[in-house]
Amino acid sequence: MFKKLKQRSLQKQTEKNIQQRDTSQVNEPLIRLGFLVDESEFQEFEELYEFSALLGIQRKDVKVFSFLTFKKKLPSLRQNQVHDKDFTWGGEIKNQNAREFLEIPFDVLIGYYKGSHDYLDLMVSVSKAKFKVGVADADPRLYDLIIEIQPEKIDAFKAELKKYLKILKKIG
Repeated sequence: MFKKLKQRSLQKQTEKNIQQRDTSQVNEPLIRLGFLVDESEFQEFEELYEFSALLGIQRKDVKVFSFLTFKKKLPSLRQNQVHDKDFTWGGEIKNQNAREFLEIPFDVLIGYYKGSHDYLDLMVSVSKAKFKVGVADADPRLYDLIIEIQPEKIDAFKAELKKYLKILKKIG
């Protein structure tokens, strides 16, 4: 029961954030790139950095942040990781690294996870990113572009994303 209440609270906060979003800089060229990833579905972060290099983005301008449902007992070297316990009932994020990540004005933020995800959807809605890209079955209110490819098909996703970024003149 408490889990359902928390989910509803997160969804309400996401709705509020969607209504307050500033889309005035949506056409900026791609210099800084961010990824929000569900670690239970995708762990190949190095592949995301390699893809960014193909887009002509330096590694220092790429950030990957992941969500893990349960905090592991063993300490992790990953600082860019958030857990369900890092969210309050009111939809506030207690994790300082996550708050800093969401304050970065990425030129493009990619929500690389399947469908609807209460915690990651909230993070996307809070993000100061100028242009947001989602994958198949994502909430269209959160994203400026949704690529209808499942996250497991990373090569197809990369090809499609690169094509659309060129069409939108975000990359040369």
